[in-house]
This record gives sequence, C-alpha cells and structure tokens, in this order.
Amino acid sequence: MKTKTLILLSFSLMIFSCRPNKQMIDTSTVQELDVERYMGTWYEIARFQHSFEKDLVGVTATYSLRDDGKIDVVNAGYKNTLDGAYKEAKGKAKIPDPKEPGKLKVAFFLFFYADYNIMELDDDYQHVLIGSSTPDYLWILSRTPQMDETAYQQLVDEAKRRGYDTSKLFKVPHK
Repeated sequence: MKTKTLILLSFSLMIFSCRPNKQMIDTSTVQELDVERYMGTWYEIARFQHSFEKDLVGVTATYSLRDDGKIDVVNAGYKNTLDGAYKEAKGKAKIPDPKEPGKLKVAFFLFFYADYNIMELDDDYQHVLIGSSTPDYLWILSRTPQMDETAYQQLVDEAKRRGYDTSKLFKVPHK
C-alpha cells in the first residue's frame, strides 16, 4: 500500500512540475453591478488578439436583458478595415452567482461558456476592464469610440498591476 501511495505521489509531482508556469493574475471583480446600467453598446478600445476576433476593427459589444434574466450579447465589427465586411456574433451571458455579480459567463456556441470578469468599472459606467480566469484574455471597453487617454492609461496600469502583459494590447481602430 505504501508503494502505491509513493508511486501516485511521485507521478502527481512529476505531472505538476512539468506543467508550464502560468502567469499569476488577479481576477477579482467588482463587488456591485447594476446590470441594467451595464446594458447597451460598448466600444472595444483595446484587446488581446485572439482567433475569434482576428482582423476585426470598429468592434462593439451590445448587451440587452432578456425576460429570463439572461443577457443577449451581440459582438460586431468590420473585417480588416472600417469599410470592410460587417461581421456579427450573437451569444448569451449569465451571472451564475448573484453574490458575485462581476463574474459572468458568456457563450457564443451552444452551452460552452467562458469567463467574463468585470474587473474595473467606473462609477458612471463609461469605461470597463474585462478579463478572464487566464492571462490570455483582456479587453478595455468604453461607451464612446474614443476614450480619454487618462482613463485608458488608468485601466492599462490596473491591468498591469493585476499581472497582465499589457504590451500585448491591440488598440482597436474606430470611425
């Protein structure tokens, strides 16, 4: 029995020691969220690049409350240039735990939900920093297509403080 335990322990240590050292990030979220105030259109000011938004510019995210308490999500943008082909993705979001209103789950394909963490949100609901449970996803959104540079830099600094590699931020062009 001791041999089996020792083998299992050794095997576990070997597996975990071979895993890549993931960057540690602070994914804490806002403690309060007025969901109705959050609804509407947000402009994507900056993001980490990913395959599902490849070559999109002029990107917006529009949220609207559904009768069942979930949220309809429409992400839209233009391929390559602001005059490019219009692309749209429709999804849904939910707040799984009302005690953590800043931790949403978003799905664009069936029931495969991803983290949507509202990490920073100003009192006027004009600027927001969105992250995930991994350091690979980060967005800065604004209610307007151009964002005040001071407010933008504050969110970049906050993301950096939380452990994100802000050098990977791509500023999204808008009209």
